Amino acid sequence: MLTRRKSTPADDSSGYVLDEQVGFRLRLAMQRHTAIFMARIPEGLTQTQFAALAKLHEVEPCSQNQLGRLISLDAATIKGVVDRLHLRGFVTMVADPNDKRRRAIMLTAEGRRATEAAEQVAAAISEETMKPLTPEEQRTVVRLLKKLS
Repeated sequence: MLTRRKSTPADDSSGYVLDEQVGFRLRLAMQRHTAIFMARIPEGLTQTQFAALAKLHEVEPCSQNQLGRLISLDAATIKGVVDRLHLRGFVTMVADPNDKRRRAIMLTAEGRRATEAAEQVAAAISEETMKPLTPEEQRTVVRLLKKLS
């Protein structure tokens, strides 16, 4: 049987140890969170779809471009997300109340129901993701991640 030993800085003359790198650790944490999210979120929503619905729930109506900016997605990505949510009957396009030449996105009644159900579960998902940490550590992680993003 092949056994692995933990690498140490002495193993590599550069001193680079993957297990100590922030990007690697963030990826592992994100993989853990994604697994929890996908197992628990209703409606088979992706994380990006949920973010779009949750943000719309906060600020609707808004333009597709504004929604993309609010959840840090480029124009092409937000278009695909909105298109898929529209096909599922979760969002609709209406005349923008601030500029009649534009279209705005709003939740449908079905979209509002799905969003509210998902938001209730999302709190439990966050709690499960952060479970290994103390309440103080949880607050610190969120505060530090806000500084990085």
